[in-house]
Amino acid sequence: MAWVVFITVSVLCIGSVAAMIISRNQAHNALFLVLAFASLGGLFGLLDAPFAAAVQVLVYAGAIMVLFLFAIMMFNLREPPPREKRTLRAVLTTALGIVLLAELALAAKRALAGSVSPGAPSEIAGLGRLLFTDYLYAFEITSLLILAALVGALALAGKKEGS
Repeated sequence: MAWVVFITVSVLCIGSVAAMIISRNQAHNALFLVLAFASLGGLFGLLDAPFAAAVQVLVYAGAIMVLFLFAIMMFNLREPPPREKRTLRAVLTTALGIVLLAELALAAKRALAGSVSPGAPSEIAGLGRLLFTDYLYAFEITSLLILAALVGALALAGKKEGS
């Protein structure tokens, strides 16, 4: 029975990502991404990782997608960028893709070698303890950066003077 659920959720995830790539409408892309995030939450649930599944659905499919939809509605992205910007984007995305593939290869090499960093938390309680003790300042700085980004987005979305 678990195989049927796995295949169904996997096909749903792959199909929603493919539909997101093919679709030209930004709002539809965001909704397909919500579906992909939700199906990834289902896959995490099948892997007996209930915390990761809940975080995937609540944080990514919920909160992050609300921000994406807000950005889509705030910026009307109908006109294509100029030719020189498309060339620059192509170069930057190619470079970023190469870097991400190198990181993926390095992670796969480490996983196959079986090297796990010493002291890595193996449970959620250990992760929380580590986050709120050793990495408390980094956690708080990240919270301030997210708050600054939210204030900036609201300032950009505000009415322009003279409008």
